[in-house]
Formats: sequence, structure tokens, C-alpha cells
Amino acid sequence: MLFRSRTIRWVTVLLILIAISPSLTFAQIPSQIVPCTGAIGAKPCTFCHIAQLAQNLLNTGIYIAVFLSAILFAYAGGIYVTAGGDSGKANQAKGIFWNVGVGLVIILAAWLIVDLIMKILVNEQALRGPWNAICP
Repeated sequence: MLFRSRTIRWVTVLLILIAISPSLTFAQIPSQIVPCTGAIGAKPCTFCHIAQLAQNLLNTGIYIAVFLSAILFAYAGGIYVTAGGDSGKANQAKGIFWNVGVGLVIILAAWLIVDLIMKILVNEQALRGPWNAICP
């Protein structure tokens, strides 16, 4: 019975991943995270490229965190719905909800703090726009 339950869970997770895979192809993750190659004869890396690399890494990390938290919220919701009268499973689902929510808030708050610090340090006029717009 335990083997069948685990098999059903894995098949469900696999079907969910297959169902959402088309949306992954239209994600807004940058097509090229590293904006320069640094190779001889190619675009040389400059300070502007380092700023763009930092912005691309931050954006990619945020997209991945939001995507994973959505999957974990759905997983916790599945546990909570199928808990029935089992208070242990309900508490487990509530714990997952809480941990994912707090983690997502911490990640987004860290992004805001890094963004504000970079705006202040890199470009004083960038407080009304993106901090990585320091190069023409």
C-alpha cells in the first residue's frame, strides 16, 4: 500500500510538471545570463556588463524562487486537502505553507534591500529607475 501511494504521488508530480512545461518556455528569464564572453575578438567585458550580470542573476533567482514556491504551495495544498481527519497531515501541510511563505517573503525582501543598496551606491539618480542603467 505504501509503494502504491508513493507511485501515485510521483505520477501526480510528473503530470503537473508536464502540464506546466509550456509556460516554462515563455518565462522571462534572460536568454543570456552572462552578457559578454570575454574571448579574444568577441565583446570584451566592461563594468557595465558586470552590472547587467548582477541584474540578470537577481532576476533569474527571483523567477526560480517564485516558481518553486508555487509548486510547494500546490504540494502543501494537496496534502491539506487529502488529510481528511488526520491532524498530523494537516499540521504538516500548515508547516509547509508557513515555511514557504516566510521563505518567499525573505527572498523578496532581500531582493528589495539589494536593489535599494545598489541604487544608492551605483547611481544616485537611479532611485526612479533601474540601478543597472548606469551605462549608455
